Amino acid sequence: MFIELIATVFAGIACAGVVMVLNITFGRRLPKWITPIAAGAGMIAMTISNEYTWFNRTAESLPEGVEIASTVEEQSWGRPWTQIAPYTKRFVAVDVATMRKNANIPSQRITDLYFFGRWSPVSQAPMLFDCDAARSAILIDGAVFGADGTVSNADWQQMPTEDPILAMVCKA
Repeated sequence: MFIELIATVFAGIACAGVVMVLNITFGRRLPKWITPIAAGAGMIAMTISNEYTWFNRTAESLPEGVEIASTVEEQSWGRPWTQIAPYTKRFVAVDVATMRKNANIPSQRITDLYFFGRWSPVSQAPMLFDCDAARSAILIDGAVFGADGTVSNADWQQMPTEDPILAMVCKA
């Protein structure tokens, strides 16, 4: 976030510098108000660029074996350009490389989910999925594993059968 702020400030300075050079080139005939307007426009353009490139930059930096399962796009009237082209505000990634299966219960899988948000820290949660019953449970509190791998005291939540996270986990 701090680097983006610095980049935005430098974009404003660069745009103001370009206008100042143009003003000198044209014999100082441009109005004085154009320099701060150019600086502001450059800063706004940089902010918009950072919003739209955040998802691709973050997705490219994911380690191998972590795949994006779901994205959430945002539109806002406060940002009118998003009405034309929404941007990805957050997404969920599944760690398919370290997914674990139980030979005794082949329909269940345990994997880590990573939740990314534009201005949020990354969150991680170990999840248990039951592919046959289309349900999931977070393995943070109270879940107990038996000797055969069965789970008790899990807080199961039903999932739609077309859920992209469930589909990604169950195809692996």
